[in-house]
Amino acid sequence: MFYLICYDIVEDNRRNRVAKLLETYGMRVQKSVFEVVLDDNQYEQLQKRLLKLLNKRQDQLRFYPLSAHCRQKVQILGIQPTFAIDDPVIIA
Repeated sequence: MFYLICYDIVEDNRRNRVAKLLETYGMRVQKSVFEVVLDDNQYEQLQKRLLKLLNKRQDQLRFYPLSAHCRQKVQILGIQPTFAIDDPVIIA
C-alpha cells in the first residue's frame, strides 16, 4: 500500500530521528512529508518504531493511504520529481 506520511514534531532532535527513520522506508517529498510503500507487516513495524520516538503530547504523525486511482490524480506544482517511490530500480 502507498502511504503519504506527514508529521509535525516540535523538538529538533526528535524530528531528525523521525526523518532518518522514514528515509529508510521511503522518499522525502517535502520537509515533513514522505511517500512510502509498505506491506501490512512493515506498516505495523514502522508505527511501533515511530511511537517510541514521539512525544504524544506535543507531536503528530499522519498516515494517508492512497489508492492507485487517487495517486493518478495527484497534481504537483513547481519542481517535478525525477522518479516515484515505487519506480523500478536497477542495482549494479
